[in-house]
Amino acid sequence: MAKKPRLDVRGRTTVITGAASGMGAEVARELDRRGARLALLDRNADGLASLALDLTGSGHTTHAVDLTDDDAVFALAAGIAASHPHVQALVTCAGSSMLGDIDQLTMEEMRWLMDVNLWGTVNITKALLPALRRETAAHVTHLVSIYGLAAPAGRIPYAMSKFAVRGFTEALRHELEGSTVTVGAVYPAGVKTGIILHGRYAAAIDPAVAQRAAEAQARMYHTAPADAAVRIVEATVRRRARTMVGREAGLVDVLSRVTPQHYWAPMRAKLRAAIDTTTPIAQGRGHS
Repeated sequence: MAKKPRLDVRGRTTVITGAASGMGAEVARELDRRGARLALLDRNADGLASLALDLTGSGHTTHAVDLTDDDAVFALAAGIAASHPHVQALVTCAGSSMLGDIDQLTMEEMRWLMDVNLWGTVNITKALLPALRRETAAHVTHLVSIYGLAAPAGRIPYAMSKFAVRGFTEALRHELEGSTVTVGAVYPAGVKTGIILHGRYAAAIDPAVAQRAAEAQARMYHTAPADAAVRIVEATVRRRARTMVGREAGLVDVLSRVTPQHYWAPMRAKLRAAIDTTTPIAQGRGHS
């Protein structure tokens, strides 16, 4: 099989979702340093404006959009294609988390997370494909999660959404074989962003208990966002199909493949405090 040419990002456009904060902002900074033009998407207009002030390159644009609004996304994609003549890459970083077990979560809460994490990824990808196909080489990078490799208790909607994004990514990669567009998934683990601390939790959970669980999860994160951004950008430039980020990612990948029925047993102890959304604070201090 012929080796796929690397992307030269200088002067060409990468579209980044979830760009106002977290991994999206760090990926934007890394691509800005490499001379890329950027179309930055997020619901948070103020966050986008703040990020734009930090960037040193030219030709960047910011776009406040709700990625769950299909009509708005397709209209925006057409506008980006018109104002950025060479849309070479898409990196989807937008997403949220949701704490709670099946008895605590409502159907509405689970559907909301699927809308954000899955359908927001699908619609921006579909909307930008015509522009990406016009390039001689282009790449789509979807941020998945190690919870798209192994599904922990206490994270049902998040794991559902990330397994679905993984399936979408792999199926799309196969559909686009032989075209100029390649597709890859990045599986981050333990990146020190605020997603878990600023994510949502089931309304049925005591807020203090949810905060305790979120903080326990956050203490397990080790990878600096800037380091993760370098890995994500390199995966995009090299047009890789599969990339692990963070020291736990490779371990979880191997574990889920070696023992697909029993991988939860070794994971359970490490995640005990992070998935506990039921023990009252007065009884649960030993988990913190």
